[in-house]
Amino acid sequence: MRLENKIAVVTGAGSGFGAGIATKFVAEGAKVIVADRDRDAAEQVATELGGRAHAVAADVAVRADVTRMLDAAQAAFGGLDILVNNAGVGHLPQPLEALAEAEFDRIVAVNIKAIYLAAQEVVPRFKAQRRGVILNIASTAGVSPRPRLTWYNASKGYVITATRSMAVELAPSGIRVVALNPVAGETRMLKTFMGEDTPEVRAKFLSTIPLGRFSTPEDLGNAACFLCSDEASMITGVAMEVDGGRCI
Repeated sequence: MRLENKIAVVTGAGSGFGAGIATKFVAEGAKVIVADRDRDAAEQVATELGGRAHAVAADVAVRADVTRMLDAAQAAFGGLDILVNNAGVGHLPQPLEALAEAEFDRIVAVNIKAIYLAAQEVVPRFKAQRRGVILNIASTAGVSPRPRLTWYNASKGYVITATRSMAVELAPSGIRVVALNPVAGETRMLKTFMGEDTPEVRAKFLSTIPLGRFSTPEDLGNAACFLCSDEASMITGVAMEVDGGRCI
């Protein structure tokens, strides 16, 4: 019960890594706001997790939704200790000059602006109570970028740098800021990164991961639980790889 009595908001928690993190948090004693743009997906996950979870429909790129999402933690559970910025989008592999502007703008909104909006809303709350943890889900793409994914890679590089800068600035206020760098995982975004999901493409992708498998929602849940727990009270500003050795 490493997160007993903790209250968390997890974005993009209707599926994939976010659902894995929310599931692990509840198993370790936390109460969790399951936030997702897809209301039905959020409600399904929250229902599966029981009374310690509450679903909220929210678009992390919209300030009003972010405010409502954080307010829901106070209303449902009486506070907030942990914010997990997990929601993200990618783009199909393509030459960097070929990406449509509208798709680029969506990547900036969800992968970059959303962290800014969340920080503006949550940091004053955490400063007032002089404690809190912000966990940003970045990617190995921000450390060891693959070709033809340039604008996604760049957005995740932003997440890593923002995490480190936030950590330095917020440490005197008792706030820790950390990140996770997963390799591509068994989620619905996998096909986006690979371009197509065939045995041949999977084999080529897996050949770059020394442990020989994709990351799973459970892997991310386990790592997130540690970084957000009091066991990691001396850890801030790190971007920890959960990548099977991909970035070595």
